[in-house]
Amino acid sequence: MTLLCVCPQMANLVTSLCCVVLAAVVVAYAQRRSQLVARNQYERIGSDVTMQCGFLDNDASVSWKVNGTDVKDHHRLEGPRLILSGVALGHSGLYSCFQNPHGERRDTIYLHIGLIPREPTVTCRSNTYPKGFYCSWHQVHPTYIPTTFEVDVQHNQRSLEVQKDPDHKNRCRVRFPEVFSSFPYTVNVTAVNALGKASNTISFEESSIVKPDPPERVTATPIRFNARRLEVSWQSPATWPDIDNFPLKYFLRYRPLIKEQWQHVELSDSTSHIITDAYAGKEYIIQVAAKDTEIGTWSDWSVAVHATPWIEEQITSTTEVDIPTETKTSPIPSSNAPQKAERPVGRAARLLTFFSPLLLGMLLLCMCWIVLTKERWVRC
Repeated sequence: MTLLCVCPQMANLVTSLCCVVLAAVVVAYAQRRSQLVARNQYERIGSDVTMQCGFLDNDASVSWKVNGTDVKDHHRLEGPRLILSGVALGHSGLYSCFQNPHGERRDTIYLHIGLIPREPTVTCRSNTYPKGFYCSWHQVHPTYIPTTFEVDVQHNQRSLEVQKDPDHKNRCRVRFPEVFSSFPYTVNVTAVNALGKASNTISFEESSIVKPDPPERVTATPIRFNARRLEVSWQSPATWPDIDNFPLKYFLRYRPLIKEQWQHVELSDSTSHIITDAYAGKEYIIQVAAKDTEIGTWSDWSVAVHATPWIEEQITSTTEVDIPTETKTSPIPSSNAPQKAERPVGRAARLLTFFSPLLLGMLLLCMCWIVLTKERWVRC
């Protein structure tokens, strides 16, 4: 009976000892892990920064390194703490502390120096009306540390679903819950980082943010036999989803490169126009903008295209000259090809070439006759 009473007591003691040993192992592992993995510390530019070397006591003696070298910037040591005064961006880096005298590493800290975010600039626009709109934002002043943005959109006292744009980092898209709504939209964007946060809120009516993308595939072509006309054509932006029920009107501008002043033409829903007052022979620059026929604002200008009105080809007469020909076989002309009349000068040259040996012989005979006649006169 005595043994039966002692065994449970011993079992409880062993269990307690195991728990104590296990807790010590966990603490030691956690401390060792903290020594190997750097922890982040964020501080504001211009502030005084204190970094604590792990869990060492206040009387511990330590040394510090930054990015593998001794800390050289203005600092002071207070036991296991390193204090930096008036930090700047250059103080960012990986700091490690080592306990003296054996130099065992006790802690690693990645120091990030930055700024608290300011109010972000927020703009919203609908280039896919009436499907939805997008809002974009940016920081006018950099924070130098990771900063995230929280977006909230309200309409008629309820929150709308916000979808992050996969192609643009600081942009989200929102679907219109209804069309032709008289209730305003409210968009709040909050910039958040480890040092603080700041927000900006804007409100707008549905009709005020409608702005199509510029027209696409703009072309300008000269019109044959019209020295002062150019035919311009374009297509509505592909992002505009319902051109039949929500038509666009267009604004055309053009000017010759030699002038700075633009000429303008506003068109209803036509996607082409003929310029009739172009300067003959002058290169023109042409752009087109688009707008919903009832609401919103004009798009940005399209990509500029260049064109020059039709120029009549000048047919000028040239003086033909004889060119010495090489001795080679000429190709047989086609029976259908028009034959060019031979030039008189060329024919005389060929006749001279043909009779030149005969003339030379006659000349020699004349010279002999003159010599014989002269000898007869001398004998007489």
